Amino acid sequence: MKQYKYITLLLIVAVLASCQSDFLEPAPSSGVTSANYYTNAAEVETAVVNMYDGIQGVNSTSAGVNHGVMYEFYLTEMRSDNTRTKSQEGEAAQFETYTVEATNGIVADYYSSYYNVIFRANIVLDNLGVVEDASKAASFEAEAKFVRAYAYFNLVRLFGDIPLIDGVITPLDTEVQFTRVASAQIYDLIESDLTTAIAGLDNSYKTRGSKAAAQALLAKAYLTQGENYADAQGLCEDIMASGFALESDFSDVFYQELNDEIIFAVGYASALSSDSQLFSAEWMNGVGRSSGVNYVTADAVAALDVSGGDRTQFSYRIDPSQTTQNQVTKYLPNGEDGGADGKTFLSDATLAGNDWIVLRYADVLLMHVEAIMAGGAETSSSPAVASFQAIRDRAGLTTPVATPITKADLLLERRMELAFENHRFFDLVRLGAAESTLSEFSATNGLGYSTSDLLLPFPQSEINLSNGILTQNPGY
Repeated sequence: MKQYKYITLLLIVAVLASCQSDFLEPAPSSGVTSANYYTNAAEVETAVVNMYDGIQGVNSTSAGVNHGVMYEFYLTEMRSDNTRTKSQEGEAAQFETYTVEATNGIVADYYSSYYNVIFRANIVLDNLGVVEDASKAASFEAEAKFVRAYAYFNLVRLFGDIPLIDGVITPLDTEVQFTRVASAQIYDLIESDLTTAIAGLDNSYKTRGSKAAAQALLAKAYLTQGENYADAQGLCEDIMASGFALESDFSDVFYQELNDEIIFAVGYASALSSDSQLFSAEWMNGVGRSSGVNYVTADAVAALDVSGGDRTQFSYRIDPSQTTQNQVTKYLPNGEDGGADGKTFLSDATLAGNDWIVLRYADVLLMHVEAIMAGGAETSSSPAVASFQAIRDRAGLTTPVATPITKADLLLERRMELAFENHRFFDLVRLGAAESTLSEFSATNGLGYSTSDLLLPFPQSEINLSNGILTQNPGY
């Protein structure tokens, strides 16, 4: 949060916000001044683009920069039964061993990154008055509220009760910056923001906010709170009628960018440090800058081998340089498909261009099943069965779905379909299986899981800055 306190024009020069053409138009054309930058719609749109730049993050090994979504796998996949480090060394290993400390730099990076995104969204909302075209102003408002809701949804699920900042503030506004509010208030803002986004957006973009992306996020917010199941079902069904479709080839989801299955993705472009990403390389031995992180657990390998179908070969592979280890392959640099065709990595694999998929149609189909289940243990509803069957058919598992579909069936299918896409930890929590699953996984592997590990610690640096206002989560 420290990085967003200083409200300067440094955050506005976002002319290199993303790789996708739909992301960069129109490009900023005027210079930055310290007195009156936001004077028209074109200048406000630079702030709109800048929000997505914040999510994209900075491709850098330096500490203290915002890495955005590029660091999310540490806080999600590596706190589940899906992935781990290869060496159990350094701060990264704290996530897999459930020994995360308040001084962990990765946690601090993510926390500041997403409050910085919220700040950028609030900048847009604060300057809508200069946009003379009412429809354009409404569109900018809808995008800003989608982005703000997305950032808050991630933060509230990871940290619990958090500070709520719904406007531009100054460094002197310490009470607002550091006072935690009840999660219910955060969800109220998320729902309000997404309702506005749904009303103000269409489905023109995949690397910017869209109506379908806002609908999918709102459906997931309802499911996370265990409420409004009928509304969540309706939102999913609206998306299902909006022209999205499962790709016939599972690998095309990840290597044919902006395909029909993508609802919202964070765009990257290869070979340009300002627009590329590092997470692909971090997962690869030999080309990564770490000793190997986000490596696939034996538990996930076993599940994929039995239940993954066609998804298995595109989800993990044996590490070519160390055959006892298994790597994630959904985002191999340069679109390598797991090594089967001998394609090579980029000459510098830290400059990968794979987009990060946040929301895709398969996720919506499985949320549709969950919404129909409505918090129960199972469902035999024909619409739920149809959605479930569509996922399995695409995976080559064409045997008719056994009914009723149980919550355990749904969790397994989500694990197979969405493996290593940062969903598993949240799925376990949302569907009430985190305590039993992670306790058993921890005991089997000699880890240190306890109930308090379901929330991350607030960064110690933020607590120090708050002068006693910001309180720590239990267990840290």
